[in-house]
Amino acid sequence: MNSPEQDLIGTSSGVRALAEEIRYAARTASKVLITGESGVGKEIVARSIHQASPRGRSPLVTINCAGVPDTLLESELFGHVRGSFTGAYRDKRGLLECAHGGTIFMDEVGEMSLRMQALLLRFLESGEIHSVGADRPQARVDVRVIAATNRRLLDQIATKEFREDLYYRLNVVHLVIPPLRERRDDIAVLFAHFLATFAAQHSVPTPTVSTEATRQLEAYGWPGNVRELKNVAERLIVRGTTGTITCADLPLEIAAGQRAVVASSKAGSRSITDELFDRMIQRGESFWSSVYPAFMLRDLTRDDIRDIVGRGLERAHGSYKVVVELFNMHPDDYKRFLNFLRKHHCHIAFHDFRSAAATTARQTTDTAKIEAEAPGAFC
Repeated sequence: MNSPEQDLIGTSSGVRALAEEIRYAARTASKVLITGESGVGKEIVARSIHQASPRGRSPLVTINCAGVPDTLLESELFGHVRGSFTGAYRDKRGLLECAHGGTIFMDEVGEMSLRMQALLLRFLESGEIHSVGADRPQARVDVRVIAATNRRLLDQIATKEFREDLYYRLNVVHLVIPPLRERRDDIAVLFAHFLATFAAQHSVPTPTVSTEATRQLEAYGWPGNVRELKNVAERLIVRGTTGTITCADLPLEIAAGQRAVVASSKAGSRSITDELFDRMIQRGESFWSSVYPAFMLRDLTRDDIRDIVGRGLERAHGSYKVVVELFNMHPDDYKRFLNFLRKHHCHIAFHDFRSAAATTARQTTDTAKIEAEAPGAFC
């Protein structure tokens, strides 16, 4: 049976855009760099690219660069010749040679040492395999390289931890996988998929999920991303949860996560709306990961939402499209944001904010004119 993580699943705009990028990447043999937080499904994306490409019938070899000590990583990738080091009793082919004609997926490439980065760069430039202990290149191979990392490589380049020339070698096609908290429309679909898969594996009926439990799942921040969601589904099936999954069946951290943020704000002198507004404007958090979960858990009222949106409209001079940008949402979320506000009766007319902005502009212009004509009039 296929792994429950094998397919790219979701209906959100983020997943649709990612699926389109995968189709583009699969058409060529160009190198691909996949970035995203841990647990978002980078290997799934790499596998999807390989399977949809002309190399789909050839080998897909994977290696986690963080899981192999640096002293062994060179041998794993390039192979070694007999007698090259203690324990090398025979010649061994490396993973790059095993992937000839296919694809190698190098996960956590940001964890490589600078020495290994130099060796990888040499291979990318020549395609030659130089085994450990060999005095000359052993072979030339045709391998497509797909690399992935949860590190910010540009930051590592600035601190001299990652080679800039290797970065630009790998970064031909760049795919960014959004975290689960930024594509909450996918949570219910993914959770149902994982429940069905694990239920089939354990030969038990697939449970359903109550509306309130679904809301809590969608409101949770999911720091472990899709991997954490999968683990929750497996845990419920292993525990023998049948019938309908309710809020009481979910792990405590799912309900407690957002409430802890709200409680800490309420304990201080600032209001929750002050805290959440600053988290978006000052800290770059998205509306979907900060305000939306608190509202769905009923820690925010409609008036709170109107207050936050009103502040945004005031800064944006009445433009909801600018508010979407201010609240760190994707431009494609514009309609979703408006639909959310209308559905929950939190929509605010933008005309007053545009009128106020125009009035302020006129007053500023008139003041400037008077000051120019009569200097010192406002002293």
